[in-house]
Amino acid sequence: MIDAASQPGPSTPPTAGPAPAAPLRVALAHDWLVALRGGELVLDAIARLLTRDHHTISRIYTMFDAAAPITPAIDSIARTTSPLNRTPPALRRWLLMRYPAAMAHLGRELARDHAREPVDLLISTHSAAIKALKPPMGPDSRPVPHLCYCHSPARYLWSQTDAYAAGGPKGRLRSLGLRAWGPSLRRWDRATADHVTRFIANSTHTADQIRRHYDRDSTVVHPPVRTDFYTPDGTTRDGTLLLVSALEPYKCVELAIEAACIARRPLTIVGSGSHERGLRAHARLAQSRHGLSGHITFTGRIDDNRLLAHYRAAGAFLFPQIEDFGITAVEAQAAGCPVVARRAGGALDTVVDAETGAFFDEPDPEACAEAIGRCPTAPGTEKACRSNALRFAEDVFSESMRRVIAQTVETGG
Repeated sequence: MIDAASQPGPSTPPTAGPAPAAPLRVALAHDWLVALRGGELVLDAIARLLTRDHHTISRIYTMFDAAAPITPAIDSIARTTSPLNRTPPALRRWLLMRYPAAMAHLGRELARDHAREPVDLLISTHSAAIKALKPPMGPDSRPVPHLCYCHSPARYLWSQTDAYAAGGPKGRLRSLGLRAWGPSLRRWDRATADHVTRFIANSTHTADQIRRHYDRDSTVVHPPVRTDFYTPDGTTRDGTLLLVSALEPYKCVELAIEAACIARRPLTIVGSGSHERGLRAHARLAQSRHGLSGHITFTGRIDDNRLLAHYRAAGAFLFPQIEDFGITAVEAQAAGCPVVARRAGGALDTVVDAETGAFFDEPDPEACAEAIGRCPTAPGTEKACRSNALRFAEDVFSESMRRVIAQTVETGG
């Protein structure tokens, strides 16, 4: 859903602009292509929109490419990677100080490709470094327009530095690295915002972050949610709590585990990540403290059909972290499941308190457990959740993006 400015401010929708007079040749850029998560779903939606509108996608520029299937639309596009892609996957989290050099390399590759076959537009989808990609020069001696869809200014530099320092010895090493390199990386990250012609934010929360850290305004276009796939089917909800997340320190999964134990409600945790082993140990200890057994279940990554079944059966979806948007919270509502969420971040755009879920204010298990008890269960809750989620349907995203692309090409900003 579009929520913000035609150009400077984040509060009014963009006015409809003329469609580009001719099909465009577009370069795409994405931080890394290693798994299918929310950012890749947005990239996929943009790629499919460009194809439907008869534009040509030249290639995707990315720091890392695992060469694994992502989506058919993404997999069909040629890719250019940075030299960092030769690094073993286990070491990639330790290469932050080399991101600037990687982006400079990708910028040179883009310029060389542009000299052979010019592009009309660069679209990046950013959460780490890719917005720093420098667009090539156009025939009018001005840079080719660079439209950046920003999921978040780099969390490890700005909003989640403490969370990235958590997690035992590895966290302490990350903390040392961020203390040593953080100031220079933040200066670089802020300066390279000038490489972007126009920012799109995925939520009003992200728009505020872009303004605070980059001193730039943005247009809010919420990510697309597959509301045609995630649907209710009349399944009787069993009261189980559900959490779907990458198992990383900043996702606050420990808080959800503790809250579920306090509420004495079974919790199913879907997802995987670097923090999984520690979370499994935490879940065992938490259940033992509360005299419970078998209340916390980890499924690992599962396919979409199994995930849909969980959304349809769960009594409530837990969303304990401050997320920039949070596609899973909308997927849950699309399937009729109410959401218990921290009153912050993207949840303020996606959850309606006392109608499609319940908010809690402090990152405290007792507060979360209390909100679980307040989560709406009335007969009309499923319908309210579904209606709210339709505001974020794919066709709403496509129309909003189409307008912003046309305006950016037409005006150069």
